[in-house]
Amino acid sequence: MRVGARNDEMEENLIDIKDYGYRGDETVPDGLGIGRVTAVHRERYELVSKNGTVFGKLKAGIYYHTCEEPFPTVGDFVYIRSVGDGDCLIVKTLPRASFFARLDPDPKGGKHQAVAANIDTVFIMTSLNHDFNVGRLERYLALSRQSKAKPVIILTKADLVGDYETEKAIAIAVAGDAPVIPVSVVDGTGLDEVRKFLLPGFTVVFLGMSGVGKSSLLNNLIGDEVMSVKAVRESDSRGRHTTTHRQLFMLPNSAMVIDTPGMRTMGMWEADEGLSQTFADVEALAYNCRFADCRHEGEPGCAIHSAIANGDITDGHWQNYVKLKKETSYAEQKAEHIRIKSARNKLIAMEIRQSKAYGKRKRNGH
Repeated sequence: MRVGARNDEMEENLIDIKDYGYRGDETVPDGLGIGRVTAVHRERYELVSKNGTVFGKLKAGIYYHTCEEPFPTVGDFVYIRSVGDGDCLIVKTLPRASFFARLDPDPKGGKHQAVAANIDTVFIMTSLNHDFNVGRLERYLALSRQSKAKPVIILTKADLVGDYETEKAIAIAVAGDAPVIPVSVVDGTGLDEVRKFLLPGFTVVFLGMSGVGKSSLLNNLIGDEVMSVKAVRESDSRGRHTTTHRQLFMLPNSAMVIDTPGMRTMGMWEADEGLSQTFADVEALAYNCRFADCRHEGEPGCAIHSAIANGDITDGHWQNYVKLKKETSYAEQKAEHIRIKSARNKLIAMEIRQSKAYGKRKRNGH
């Protein structure tokens, strides 16, 4: 064997991070590499890098002490530094092309919860049984559009209902430009349409309640039983969580799927733009009210109430807009408070570093 044969073989086995959706072209700093987060296990991160699967931990000084970088989530690209045979060190979260977040479901949290980053498409999944809920679809649509990814509504378990045209029509009515696809992994309904969104190097995130069939669809697309599937309760068509954490999977055609646990709550975070896109009809009507300060509470010449009376929009559609608008406004106030607090903490941390540096110079006689 020639001297360089082993090195050539190692080079051939290296992974190109661009195959995992990386689209940056900046020069990577010396001593660092690029990884993509494929799963988060509390404070330990699973990543794919040029060397394959690795594990990493956050550099405390950057992420915890100075708060200079946002905490990575599944789908994020990060700079990593190798540390011997142990876990690598994550030193920077790279800019995100898209980012899906919701209000932290923990009442004590009060912040946003990162769900997925650098996603191209959001599969909003709801089953065609008791799980079907128009208000929830509108909520997911608003957050998906805010994320900068393209939403697609997937109506699962089409084989369990004899006629789903009514539900499909309702979903189309609120979907706007988002495709609506009835799907069944049992008889193959809609699977060819679904695969059109699963392109090499592109990332799709599956979102929906527990038991809607996310894991079943993923298993079908991969062609293997990578996720366990549990039966749903007949009483309410709900299932227990079969996915316990968010995880990125590579499909055989080199498309990627981020599977997520069932989310019983999807609280609004900063989503004003996504809300405007999802409820463009409502906001357009509001401009036609007789009075500029119309509160849409029965004032004469209110275009909203006229549209409801004429059947142009439903009262449920209007009421859901009002509800989500209030939630978004509250979340934006919380986010602004957090930003101000974070900026103050960064300033304090910088002043402490400068003070320590000054003390060190003084002790050294400079």
